[in-house]
Amino acid sequence: MMGQSQSATGMQQYTYAHPRPSVTVDVVLFTFNDGELRTLLIQRGGPPYAGQWALPGGFVRMDESLEAAAQRELLEETGVRDVYLEQLYTFGDPQRDPRGRVITVVYFALLSAEQAARMAVRGGDDAQDARWWNVYDLPDLAFDHRSILDYALQRLRWKLEWTALGFLLLPSQFTLSELQSVYETVLKEALDKRNFRRKILAAEILEEGGGYREGDHRPAKLYHFTAKAIELEQARRRFP
Repeated sequence: MMGQSQSATGMQQYTYAHPRPSVTVDVVLFTFNDGELRTLLIQRGGPPYAGQWALPGGFVRMDESLEAAAQRELLEETGVRDVYLEQLYTFGDPQRDPRGRVITVVYFALLSAEQAARMAVRGGDDAQDARWWNVYDLPDLAFDHRSILDYALQRLRWKLEWTALGFLLLPSQFTLSELQSVYETVLKEALDKRNFRRKILAAEILEEGGGYREGDHRPAKLYHFTAKAIELEQARRRFP
């Protein structure tokens, strides 16, 4: 059943007599640091799930876009700002939130260790705390946030296997060993060193950087992703 009313501008408005679900946004941030793939979590300050860890996020206001809500919640709860977010997926299981019928739109970003190091992460608003966690050593998560993280990680694995997405997790220059470490950590499997190097160089997404990384063994050649590979990855949606 539909009702009609007049707005202050004289335009006709319509309302429908059916339940209206609430809408939230949640944000998944991944970074690679010290050999770990990490994600940013907040510790909830109030019910439901008070004291438990969760993804940054919250309810969308009536006067803001979904992306604006994601950026606002990320800033309010963690202090993180100026992150380029892309929409990942929508989760709408009727039982996912004990507060009622809540649909969440998930946003996603990959950050290099350099970017993450510049961010002063802190808990704020209704979050007691905020910090980075190893994705393979997580605490119990509130709501369905473990399922959301598992989905985001799987999508990252699929994309990493056939795109230059890795440039978002690495510094501007890196060794092939450092690149392989990212792949092995994300994919959670050991890769044959010779085969990995052959395939990654044959993909023509890397260029020699002209320098070397000094270490305990002989110096390792530095590489960077080609401008063409980065441009192509930036042009396509990260998670279509």
